[in-house]
Amino acid sequence: MGKIGVWLIGARGSVATTAIAGAAAMRAGLAARTGCVTELPDFAGTRLPGLGDLVFGGHDVVDTPLVKRAEQLVAAGVLPATLPGPISADLEAAEARLRPAPDGGGRAAIDRIAADLTAFREGLDHVVVLNVSSTEPPCVPHPAHASLAALDAALDAGEDVLPASAVYAYAAFRAGCGFVDFTPSTGARLPALDELARTAGLPYAGRDGKTGETLLRSVLAPMFAQRALNVLSWSGTNLLGGGDGATLADPGAASSKNASKQQVLSQNLGRDVDGEVHIDYVPALGDWKTAWDHVLFEGFLGARMTLQLTWQGCDSALAAPLVLDLARLTAKACGDGVAGPVAEFGFFFKDPVGEGPHDLASQYAALREWANR
Repeated sequence: MGKIGVWLIGARGSVATTAIAGAAAMRAGLAARTGCVTELPDFAGTRLPGLGDLVFGGHDVVDTPLVKRAEQLVAAGVLPATLPGPISADLEAAEARLRPAPDGGGRAAIDRIAADLTAFREGLDHVVVLNVSSTEPPCVPHPAHASLAALDAALDAGEDVLPASAVYAYAAFRAGCGFVDFTPSTGARLPALDELARTAGLPYAGRDGKTGETLLRSVLAPMFAQRALNVLSWSGTNLLGGGDGATLADPGAASSKNASKQQVLSQNLGRDVDGEVHIDYVPALGDWKTAWDHVLFEGFLGARMTLQLTWQGCDSALAAPLVLDLARLTAKACGDGVAGPVAEFGFFFKDPVGEGPHDLASQYAALREWANR
């Protein structure tokens, strides 16, 4: 497919740094391709760009160089200690393509981002913008979100009517780029931006990467439904460290995350069930997370039973290969002229855009079929 630009929002964060380092390591034969869905045999015949075809750039609000961020991730146990040295040239090359994130949500910020993307895409076949930044609070509805004409009128009048994630989605479409939101933030999920994507003939996908507790829920909830077992309550507690945990300590940001987590249960069980998800920030956990779920269900003749499970994982190591998968798949969607939401990418998300199944097995089948068309 030629060279594919991967523009990361939050490019110096743990997930982005791990993705950039991981791609370099796999290209150099220094790491196995474990965790990369698009490297499975089911995708061997698909027309996807190779890992060596990915060119990284991005925006961030911090200025810690990628080489230093990789060293920090080594100290945290996320990256192998021997890795940063051999891939330092790749990290430095990506660093040279990073730009400071603009302030505000108005027309000036959109124009600045679009200009950065236009400069970046010179010499590249396609560019995919991926949001891996911090989670935003829920978007406050505004009349300007209803249509592209209303949105443009508000922006031209100097109004800041878009959250940061939607500013990036708007700028991505204006610059001719596909867009993926790996966070539960608004992103392209506004009628005005959906209209813009379809008009521009560009794909988008999201939202909120499914990497841990919700991944399990998308497998287990269908099991209960298909075995005619009545789930009475499903409660969860998440312990998070690192930047993600610090962000989600804010109730507004946590509400976006919790809503996407609960979506998987209601969609797969066909109704809402009792129980809530709690997120606690534990700084000492660093990049690791622990999720504990308690499921109360009813069986034959009303017998009550429980399932309890614990998931412990490294957030960046779970998310980074999916970021690379989505970059490759969205590049294919760009090349194929797909416009609007790509529902078949729902396999990767807690709260997917478009119409599609919510159980993992059906989502995987839909993704495999789409990729092999």
